Amino acid sequence: MNFSVLDNGKVDGFAIVKSVDVKTSSKGDTYLDFTLGDKSGEINAKLWQYNKAEHGEFSANDVIKIRGTISPYNGADQLRIERIRHSAPGDEISVEDLVKSAEYSPELMFDTLIKIAENMADGELKLIVTEIYKDSKEKLLFWPAAYKLHHAMRGGLLMHTLSIVRLCERVCEIYSFIDKDLLISGAMLHDISKLEEYVASESGTASGYSVKGNLLGHLTMGAEKVGKYAEKLGVSDEKTTLIKHMILSHHGVPEFGAAVRPMFIEAEILSELDLLDSRIYEMRDALSGVKKDEFSHPVWALENRKLFNHQRANLDGSTKLITTEEN
Repeated sequence: MNFSVLDNGKVDGFAIVKSVDVKTSSKGDTYLDFTLGDKSGEINAKLWQYNKAEHGEFSANDVIKIRGTISPYNGADQLRIERIRHSAPGDEISVEDLVKSAEYSPELMFDTLIKIAENMADGELKLIVTEIYKDSKEKLLFWPAAYKLHHAMRGGLLMHTLSIVRLCERVCEIYSFIDKDLLISGAMLHDISKLEEYVASESGTASGYSVKGNLLGHLTMGAEKVGKYAEKLGVSDEKTTLIKHMILSHHGVPEFGAAVRPMFIEAEILSELDLLDSRIYEMRDALSGVKKDEFSHPVWALENRKLFNHQRANLDGSTKLITTEEN
């Protein structure tokens, strides 16, 4: 977190509220349990002996100023809040100053994906992908790809999608027998119903899962969305079924949420590239700030592995998704 360290060792600065819950301690005292964030990361924070009249009320996506003490707890840093208030106009800070954003502008990523779809030879696949994207544009321009894990940032869903599409293009250059239009269609639509799965604000931060997100998940909702658009647009049942299968199987195995395992080549490639992109991001993020020849904290999303930083490569390098000609 980008807090200032004061002479007395306390920290001071601004953060965005990712989540906040009112809880009761073992002694019966009310306290607030926060997840706070800024562009550099997140931290758990506690406001002990919470009093609504004294401290005020706080919600997800609020910008706050805090002062307190950071100390280790269960292998991670935790902030004990001593002073807290909402940001004021004179602070000259906004949500956008605190939110991590994708490396490319959302508008550029969206336009790039639309151009890729419009170059498809298959008219039906081109139609369904472009129609869904154009109808979803408003949300796509800021939506994160995750609540807390990979690409949980403003424009993260577009960045994750474009990353996979670029990987799909390279795979098709090597394996000429792959159905490129089908693979790219599945890649562009595999996470489209994350737009309904999460509760997110225009800042690009997700505050949790929607009711449908919890009950159905983005795989089921994505397949349903494709079915509705296909019926309206007159897309053949064969192609609709193939896209639905790619969406329903892209988590690979049932224990990771897949309704079925991938059953044709393009579905398998999509599942593997989705996992590859998410893990590259998770590993890069986990190694941020880790010194040479040292290990990260255990990473929950990676089976609690500790990651080693050999520092033979610059992890701060950019992700090359858009060429100079496309920019």
